[in-house]
Amino acid sequence: MPALFEAHMETPHSPELFDKELCELVLALAPRLFAVVQECEVRPGLKDGCVAAWGMAFGEGPVHVTTADGTGQMVLNSPERALRWFTRDGGENGVTARLVWLSRSGGATFDHAEAA
Repeated sequence: MPALFEAHMETPHSPELFDKELCELVLALAPRLFAVVQECEVRPGLKDGCVAAWGMAFGEGPVHVTTADGTGQMVLNSPERALRWFTRDGGENGVTARLVWLSRSGGATFDHAEAA
């Protein structure tokens, strides 16, 4: 097992407790998900926006970003670096970008159907 994913766990006395601890470990190590949204002012006082990309941040490690249409991918040092790729014309009278973080669900399961 790679060192990055190692965790020190003592095996509980029952399979149910062990499964619970594994789910807690997954939640603790799960990457954070975010969207890169683009905004522009279409006329004075009226803004429009869209999701330009989705990203996963791995703690202090790399950040993976995929364009919303799935055609482009990049690996960056931080989520904020993605903003440079999605801001146009320096943000002045152009398109600006912001990060929107998805909140953690608070649950984990071994059943794919329950996770959806």
